[in-house]
Amino acid sequence: MPASARAAASPRKDAQARVAEWTRDYAPLPGTPDEFIGADGARRPHWERLLLALAELEPDEIVQRFAAADRRIRNRGMSYRVQGETAERSWPLSRMPLLIPESEWRQIERGMIQRAELLDRVLADVYGEGRLVAEGLLPAAAVAGSRDFVAAMRGVLPPGKRWLRLYAVDIGRGPDGRWWALGDRAQAPSGSGYALENRLVVSQAFSHLYSRLNVERLAPFFRDLRAGLKSAGERSEPRIGILTPGPLSATYSEQAYLARYLGFLLVEGDDLVVRDGRAFVRTIAGLKRCDVLWRHVDAEWCDPLELNAASRIGVPGLIEAIRAGGVAVENMPGSGLLESRALLAFLPALARRLIGEDLAIPNIATWWCGQPNERERVLADLDSVAIAGAFSDVVPGLPRRAAVAGAELTQDERATLREAIAARGVDFVGQDVVRLSTTPRWEEDHLVPRPFVLRVYAAATPQGWKVMPGGFCRISDRPDARAVSMDEGVESADVWVLAEKPVEISSLLPGPESVRIVRMLGNLPSRAADNLFWFGRYLEREEATLRLVRCLCARAVDPDAPTSSSRRSIQRLKGLLVAWGAIDAEAIDEPSSMAAEAALRDEATRGSALSIARAARHAASVIRERLTPQTWHLIGRLESTISDAPQRRLGEAEMLDCIDEALTVVAALAGVFDENFNRSAGWVFYELGRRIERAINTCRLTRQFAGHDASEYGLDVLLDLIDSQITYRSRTLIGVALAPVRDMALLDPFNPRSVAFQANLIDEHLASLPTLKQDGVPEEPRRLATLLRAELAAQYADRIDDSGILAVEQRLTKLADSLATRYFLQGAAEARAEAAAGLA
Repeated sequence: MPASARAAASPRKDAQARVAEWTRDYAPLPGTPDEFIGADGARRPHWERLLLALAELEPDEIVQRFAAADRRIRNRGMSYRVQGETAERSWPLSRMPLLIPESEWRQIERGMIQRAELLDRVLADVYGEGRLVAEGLLPAAAVAGSRDFVAAMRGVLPPGKRWLRLYAVDIGRGPDGRWWALGDRAQAPSGSGYALENRLVVSQAFSHLYSRLNVERLAPFFRDLRAGLKSAGERSEPRIGILTPGPLSATYSEQAYLARYLGFLLVEGDDLVVRDGRAFVRTIAGLKRCDVLWRHVDAEWCDPLELNAASRIGVPGLIEAIRAGGVAVENMPGSGLLESRALLAFLPALARRLIGEDLAIPNIATWWCGQPNERERVLADLDSVAIAGAFSDVVPGLPRRAAVAGAELTQDERATLREAIAARGVDFVGQDVVRLSTTPRWEEDHLVPRPFVLRVYAAATPQGWKVMPGGFCRISDRPDARAVSMDEGVESADVWVLAEKPVEISSLLPGPESVRIVRMLGNLPSRAADNLFWFGRYLEREEATLRLVRCLCARAVDPDAPTSSSRRSIQRLKGLLVAWGAIDAEAIDEPSSMAAEAALRDEATRGSALSIARAARHAASVIRERLTPQTWHLIGRLESTISDAPQRRLGEAEMLDCIDEALTVVAALAGVFDENFNRSAGWVFYELGRRIERAINTCRLTRQFAGHDASEYGLDVLLDLIDSQITYRSRTLIGVALAPVRDMALLDPFNPRSVAFQANLIDEHLASLPTLKQDGVPEEPRRLATLLRAELAAQYADRIDDSGILAVEQRLTKLADSLATRYFLQGAAEARAEAAAGLA
């Protein structure tokens, strides 16, 4: 063999050896089909190609790429929330993708389109003519028994005659090798955004695998989805919003990402108001029409007037606006009816009636116990079937159990369940216990077979149904391959549909002939303005608190400090921390190091640096769709820099290191906003928050350390706190003096830390914001800002006293309140603008 051939053969042998090591103990579960090992016992060719290509990398490089994927997940802020928890969990992404050859995918695609069309027709009949119920093909109790049946939608004609805009179904491969439908998702199908983020992370970590295996792209599907939503609006350029329950939603991270990726507004119920049969978004420029809402709120909670009166996340009057055709809501309220398991029992017959075909992706066998014969069959075969709720996510009478296998119940549980089914069978279904196919999962440098469920998506577009070439895959961490055990302990996997030919690169970018140049992103919702404003305030408050704590640490151990003046200044530093809510009043008498540590990371106080960092993160979470992954990463890092410090008493040096690192993150965040944030109204409100907070804090600091009883030591402390030591020393050679220090802190228009500098910027920013009336009369915030700017410009440093400084602080507080009254959410009586003027 030539030397060149031997050299080429050696890496192949190494790769084959690594694959053999990874798969040494891989054994499919008995009686269960496997995605890696075919029915003939041989490895499937597409999996072999993937593993050999992966094995070309050195083991250390594979570990590094896995670690890089984990970092991208953290940096992108990919997360989810378990119901009942307030903290988000990091997204669990599987190391291995799920592979599906193109030929097999076309079968799934055909079945998806057929199923989506069928279910859309079912909804049209249920909320329309009602022939299916009249003909006995669908029992009325199977419809009305669902809590997701919305009677108020009867007779409503949806936009484009489509009840479903985005449909999803969970499928799994059964023992016969066919794909089976496990459950339909039509209420507000989640996971498509996570599928897209999975793709971005995995394709970046293993780009050579992604291109070599001809993986089909996801961008065309989202382009089609966006076109479908756009077609639902009446106007040529409709305003489209994603209606979210809010930051505590389990999938809020996904909703924010989709809004950012597709260019939609992310709105909560409070952001919207219904007037004259139309939906409007509350913006800083008044009410602006909302044409289309992509609903991520369950129908029951959409409208407290006509549906659930206890809802605080819905839009009063939304159902009436839908009836009037004033807003398109996708999916339509009431579409969640399709998710009831009771309906699965009738779909085969409905398919033959409505589309004249058998289901290409059949359901798992389901018997609704609301029918006498089916109920008796389920009770007779209780040990061999799974029992689930017909209309609920849990088994009635067995809380926290999504489904139960009859054979696994205790004797008492079985007796209780029998009685419940016999008494009220309409609430139960019996289903075959399906053993799902398994797919390779990477565990400790080896591959093991684990069961999975695949969620596939179809979008209704002007050109018909389009299916996402991939999906949202969940892989269990346990070998139990029954569908009823897939609720907990799952990882999400990227889904690769492997084309037979190279795949054309595509994106969401339109063709050059259809590009419309837009420099402003539309009118800023009032909620977004509110949270951007408060994020700016919290970020500035965080910096001020950190500087206070740092000064306290440094001055407390300063051996050269004069005794009397230093003690007085240290006590005033502690007093400020008490006034700002960073420490309790009792901490004034504690050693400075203990007070400083409490001010830094005491979770129980609202004003500690840790609490403020968390408040900033909460404000940012509400506007997450407007933030880049880098910005979100820095926001999380600000909190973790403080919270991850050693959980013991910190020495002064350790505290100073922690504070300096946190201040560096604050500076990085400020830099990212200044350099990367578009100079639209959103940036203006962030800036207004920072400038007002900085001005107020500077007034408070000046009253404490540059008041009528100021000492040289206190003036030096003030220069430290407002970060103006270098500037002052470069201007004045005689040392610190009261008038020059006051001038630098309050009146110097060239010092970016002075109150006057902030007042000038505040006035300029307000001038760029929209006004409600075009009568030339300044609105209250602008009037107050202009007056403050003029007063500071005319003031003398040697004449302003403590009461004058307090008056400036009070004017700033009044200005902040005036801003909130004018621009932020103020209830249903918000005014409309005569015309938009200024940044919005």
